[in-house]
Amino acid sequence: MSELDTIDHAILRILQQNGRISNADLAAKVGLSPSACSRRVDILEKSGTISGYHARLAHKALDYQIMVIVHISLSGQFAKTLTEFEAAVKLCPNVLVCYLMSGEYDYILRVAAKDLQDYERIHRDWLSALPHVVKINSSFSLREVIDRPNVGI
Repeated sequence: MSELDTIDHAILRILQQNGRISNADLAAKVGLSPSACSRRVDILEKSGTISGYHARLAHKALDYQIMVIVHISLSGQFAKTLTEFEAAVKLCPNVLVCYLMSGEYDYILRVAAKDLQDYERIHRDWLSALPHVVKINSSFSLREVIDRPNVGI
């Protein structure tokens, strides 16, 4: 999709706030017929502008009390090294986010843990076992200030 117009932006803003809105209600809010609105949403999905829909879960309600920011250094940044690390880190269910970075560390991860003992298990069984890891630096979140699920449109 090359250009998003004002109606596309309106659709995206509304869907970010309520991904479960009915097509009829969405169409009414953006001033389109339901069929035209459905076509627009389909185009936004097929183009990758809308990458998916999900329920946002409260980690603490699921007993994940600790959020850990983990900095990882690898033995090198060869294509094979990065590919092997990325394939392995995707298997760890407690890793919520993984970024390939520039700068001092190769990757930054956001990891959810139930408590310190759970993080010790994750560190021992998962993070330390990841291929090509030479350094792990863990920082524990004291309090979440903002975790914005939506981007400004």
